[in-house]
Amino acid sequence: MPKRKPAPRSTGGARTKKKTTPKLPAVPAFTETEQERTRRVRNILRILKKKYPVVECALQHKNAYELLVATILSAQCTDERVNRVTPVLFEKYPGPAELAAAKQASVEKIIHSLGFFRAKATSLIGMAKALVELHHGEVPDSLDELVKLPGVGRKTANVVLGTWFGIPTGIVVDTHVRRISRLLGLTESKQPEKIEQDLMAIIPKKQWIDFSHRLIFLGREICIARKPRCPDCPLLKYCPRVGLPAE
Repeated sequence: MPKRKPAPRSTGGARTKKKTTPKLPAVPAFTETEQERTRRVRNILRILKKKYPVVECALQHKNAYELLVATILSAQCTDERVNRVTPVLFEKYPGPAELAAAKQASVEKIIHSLGFFRAKATSLIGMAKALVELHHGEVPDSLDELVKLPGVGRKTANVVLGTWFGIPTGIVVDTHVRRISRLLGLTESKQPEKIEQDLMAIIPKKQWIDFSHRLIFLGREICIARKPRCPDCPLLKYCPRVGLPAE
């Protein structure tokens, strides 16, 4: 007689199913003609302006120096946290000359809660020294000169030039602008530099400054990364990725 196969051993409990990571829905193909794209962008800009007619930078500042410092500190950190720290920093170092003469440890102690405090302190002191030595303690209103300062990249320079000097040298691409621009199909890139170039090609120059601020407000209030309120979004009609998880 053929031998029977042994029965499987009991583990003494219910068998557990292997956990699997749920798959995100695929991004639908999105194509539009140049004319359709132009019309959609125009509508997006119109709606954003209506929703947020007056927009200002969330970083608290009284002059170009304070805005430059606050923007450097805002890297990988929320504006709200920066605003809690900068009053103490500006009281002790009210200008570039005072900050240039500061001790690294003293600056680190004040900005410790903002993360990356050692690198940021080094950038702040280096930036202040450069302002004193090269620009008589004044923040330059030139993109080329600003990006030469320690700790100042194109994004930081765009913030200062646009917010304080009113000069539209580019479009500020922060986490909100990066995410929402991709959701709206305004760019397919993930690199801030390329996203900026894509946006500059389709957004009128006179709206570069306010466009960033308005997308940031939208990202904080409605198009929230972890829990977007799509039904409440004024751009719902023009969002090709509506209902899909934000990246």
